[in-house]
Amino acid sequence: MATILAIESSCDETSAAVCTDGRILSNFIAGQQVHEQYGGVIPELASRAHMQNIVPVVKAALVKSDCSLSAIDAIAFTQSPGLIGSLLVGAEFAKSLSLALDKPLIAVHHMQAHVLANLIPAAVGEKETPKPSFPFLCLTVSGGHTQIVRCESPTQLEVIGETIDDAAGEAFDKSAKLLGLPYPGGPLIDRHAREGDPTRFKFPEPKIPGLNFSFSGLKTSILYFLQNAGTSNVYKEEFKATVEEKHRFINENLPDICASIQYRIVSILLNKLKKAVDETGIKQVCLAGGVSANSSLRKTFLEKGIQYGWKTHIPAFEYCTDNAAMIAITGYYKFLNGQFSDLTVNASARAEW
Repeated sequence: MATILAIESSCDETSAAVCTDGRILSNFIAGQQVHEQYGGVIPELASRAHMQNIVPVVKAALVKSDCSLSAIDAIAFTQSPGLIGSLLVGAEFAKSLSLALDKPLIAVHHMQAHVLANLIPAAVGEKETPKPSFPFLCLTVSGGHTQIVRCESPTQLEVIGETIDDAAGEAFDKSAKLLGLPYPGGPLIDRHAREGDPTRFKFPEPKIPGLNFSFSGLKTSILYFLQNAGTSNVYKEEFKATVEEKHRFINENLPDICASIQYRIVSILLNKLKKAVDETGIKQVCLAGGVSANSSLRKTFLEKGIQYGWKTHIPAFEYCTDNAAMIAITGYYKFLNGQFSDLTVNASARAEW
């Protein structure tokens, strides 16, 4: 039996979880509303909030799981990637606990943890759903990363495709900002899109070779489309609308604009995923990352699975966004594999796998 205490603090959510033998006993998350007024995450404010939240969150996770610190077998934490100040709070707290309790320390890569969230079993009393068998492919989509990962085992993961510029989550959020929607804008695009026509406005799909992604060109196309009040999605000075015309166009067509933007982002993601399946022959296919909470992406992913004969898997909604449960399940498998870190391990904003 192995019990893991896990800590996640890569961005603006402080989370702690307890996992015993691969089953999540608790998973607490403290958000940070302070960033809403600024239209994005302010790193210094995020790290300060983590310092305020980390002790209460860890305590809540231990109480919920009915587990004492003495019963913990190892402490797992998010080492990378993320905001360096935020990562440092979680890393130094975990290292301090490890030293004080004389327990092993396990450093976890945030994006690997998103992938392995697909291995988290259902909570006690909930219906168990089949977990992916190895090897499987995972489309991992978050605010800062977009990747296709080939998974041979819980500790053997390889990125076979990734964004060469912006991430899909960034495309959602920056499009929302162009539309004048408040932060965080990605979920608001999803909400408005449910009432719109996804085929009304056409946005280009980038022709990127291989399995890599690009979203910078799409964002530019959306920018010009809005600046031109829908007359064109390319830059031409004569098409440029007045501020009043632009705002009127957005207000009168917001659901259709959101639906059309969302349709194109989802189609880019799933077209590349299909190409990865075709090239590898692997039909166990997973979805992960914060953007996997998007209703259109989830729905279309499952529809494509039926269409192409994939065996599809998506983590429970609570394990899609940043959370410590995914750190815990990754830490559990690393524990079984003897993959520990010493106290010299450092948080890193951009560490490779």
